[in-house]
Amino acid sequence: MTYKASGVDIEAGDDLVDKIKKLTNGIGGFGGIFELSGYIDPLLISKVGSVGEKLMVAQECQKYEVIGNDLVANSVNEILCYGAEPLFFLDTFTCGKLKVEIAADVITGISKGCLEAHCTLIGGETAEMPGMYFQNDFDLTSFARGAVERSRLLPRDEIISGDVVIGLSSSGVHSNGYSLVRKLVKAKNYTYQDPFPLDKTKTLQDVLLEPTKIYVRSVLPLLRKGYVKAAAHITGGGLTLNIPRVLPSHLKVELDGSKWKMPLVLQWIAAEGQLSEEEMLQTFNCGLGMVLIADQMYEKQILEALKETGESASNVGTVSNLEKGILIICIIIYLIINKSKYYYCVPTIV
Repeated sequence: MTYKASGVDIEAGDDLVDKIKKLTNGIGGFGGIFELSGYIDPLLISKVGSVGEKLMVAQECQKYEVIGNDLVANSVNEILCYGAEPLFFLDTFTCGKLKVEIAADVITGISKGCLEAHCTLIGGETAEMPGMYFQNDFDLTSFARGAVERSRLLPRDEIISGDVVIGLSSSGVHSNGYSLVRKLVKAKNYTYQDPFPLDKTKTLQDVLLEPTKIYVRSVLPLLRKGYVKAAAHITGGGLTLNIPRVLPSHLKVELDGSKWKMPLVLQWIAAEGQLSEEEMLQTFNCGLGMVLIADQMYEKQILEALKETGESASNVGTVSNLEKGILIICIIIYLIINKSKYYYCVPTIV
């Protein structure tokens, strides 16, 4: 008996290492090394993540770099919410049968995502497990670490009524809600190669595999200047469940949905799936991938700085005092598909 005959190809692993050496900050050792410098009293922020069933869409469409990007985005965007700078990143690629070209595409996407996030890819793990995965299946997990000076840790406790809520646009679905998306595509007998109904120049594959935005370049400078009191990455749980995570218990936010645009792909999902208001708000980002809370005196500086980085952002609401323990988020969403107007007003117990 041999290890290769049992389904594990060490030579394929060596081939992969050769292909990705130039993408990482050293590879082949027993771990990753990173020198932490430039901090006086640092706190280390850690994040483990994945990309959910968007991975299955990418596998069906044979588009793999986007998954590497999203793996990075999901981790580094959440590290930002602590006011922290992403430092380094590692990944785990587990599969039934290692296909070198596929793994190399994924890691290329990871490398590009790390470059965009100003963090270092210091290593990872590749594992063939034929007894656990079918040959063509693979899964990904990530580990990222950031650092922040203790005095700059977010959220800060001085959030008050009257603070502004700055919303940064999403690029589309990002990496949440794909169990619902995949069920919708199947139920409606679509294929991922079909034209996207709201923009026939694109396919469903194009809009559903749009990479998740990485907000490090645009948001980190604002954090360093002390403009931001809190930041929320809008992932699973949507707007109604993620924003309260950074608010004191006596405060709420009121969002005006006319202040930003909902991506066409999310409009299509809402209409095609006939999703309830609550379902839409608690599943998808509804057009905002990151939310910042700041003193209104910094609103102009924040918006100008974000514009200079190419970010689409606007004042989307305000912080106010909470009444009777209820958070109310009201969002106006215009559905181009039938030119009707939806008012999404969802009460959520804080």
